[in-house]
Amino acid sequence: MSKRLLERRFAAAPGELKATRHAVQRALADFGMSEADARDVVMALDEACQNVIRHAYIEDGSGEIELAIEHEGDTLVFWLTDWAPRIDPVQVRPRDLDDVRPGGLGTHLIREVMDSADFVEPPPGCGNLFRMVKQIA
Repeated sequence: MSKRLLERRFAAAPGELKATRHAVQRALADFGMSEADARDVVMALDEACQNVIRHAYIEDGSGEIELAIEHEGDTLVFWLTDWAPRIDPVQVRPRDLDDVRPGGLGTHLIREVMDSADFVEPPPGCGNLFRMVKQIA
């Protein structure tokens, strides 16, 4: 059985990310995650949200994002839902680290911090659903 640690729905706009980072940091601290691990997770979630804003909604500012954090046994599960047009998950992959230029490293960071990170079939009416899992035991 899972326990929901956080559910936050916010506008898909860069200005919303600071409050979201603080909410996640508080939820992870209340859960008992170390400050260093929480910092890494917050950074990965921020990157995932930025990707939704930039690439799914194409920075139009009209959409919404929902972030949920659940505790399931020895894992934390992070659900990121949007209502943007469906993206092709094959197109979302880390860039080669030797390819030094701005952008494109967020996906690499997410996959380094999380134990798994994959798009799953979204519920009806949603655009994309991204599931990230972090082992805690």
